[in-house]
Amino acid sequence: MKILLIGASGQLGGELLGHGDGHRILAPPRTLCDLERPAQCAALIADERPDVVINCAAFHDLPACESDPASALRINCIGVRALARACAGADARLVTFSTDYVFGGARSVPWRELDAPQPLQVYGISRLAGEYAALAEAPAHALVVRTCGLYARRGSRSRGGNFVLARMREALAGERIGMACEQVVSPTSAADLAIAVLALLVHPDAGAGIYHLVNEGACSWYEFTCEIVRLLGAPAEVVAVDRGARSGAMRRPRYSALANTRAAALGIRLRPWRDALAEFIESTAPGGAPLKS
Repeated sequence: MKILLIGASGQLGGELLGHGDGHRILAPPRTLCDLERPAQCAALIADERPDVVINCAAFHDLPACESDPASALRINCIGVRALARACAGADARLVTFSTDYVFGGARSVPWRELDAPQPLQVYGISRLAGEYAALAEAPAHALVVRTCGLYARRGSRSRGGNFVLARMREALAGERIGMACEQVVSPTSAADLAIAVLALLVHPDAGAGIYHLVNEGACSWYEFTCEIVRLLGAPAEVVAVDRGARSGAMRRPRYSALANTRAAALGIRLRPWRDALAEFIESTAPGGAPLKS
């Protein structure tokens, strides 16, 4: 399978490259395929005629989205719409990613693919708009994958790393870590997500539409951090903080855990989040830091 991978320098893009054995993956730099230059991306798709375009690029700096909503919509919606149109024209499938932040209503069980979205901030609005745009332009070609709380050995450049790497640094330094206890999520290994996406692409019954792909289970960011500290055996204290699901004036969903139902029906599941985290820390902890079972 010939895959055009957009955003290969990010967390998920790097994992897709690392797990893409058996596929021909083209990973152009942003200078050659930039979502802010839709004609450039469309020309590349027309020239290369890939079987699949996987779009990992996005504007996902939440505070920046709030201050610059035009850029958020230009990249997360308009750019995705152009990709979908180009893929439909080239008879290529499109896999593009979205987020748990499209949800925001009261909830106590994981959100399913068909549940009604209710984004609370510009970031979620722009990603939901991108979902609608992709599915409107390429209803038979577009797969929208929602995920949550990604982490990988290669951190996100725009976020200065990722949640797990940041908490590991703080824990190993013996810091006192204040962490939100009111926000419940499904933290997900980018490596596990990449494997699941590639499995979805080769499954004969995987049609277009929305999929949730996350590590199984749910926890608060506080619980997740406590598990990081426990696995490291680090001398850090984790303190539960209720921030009212806000970052300043920006609202965040209190409960945004996702349920993988469509892919699970095809036999594609991700392991529990505790198992994925334990393996990640064991392979990532610097200097052979002790790992507790």
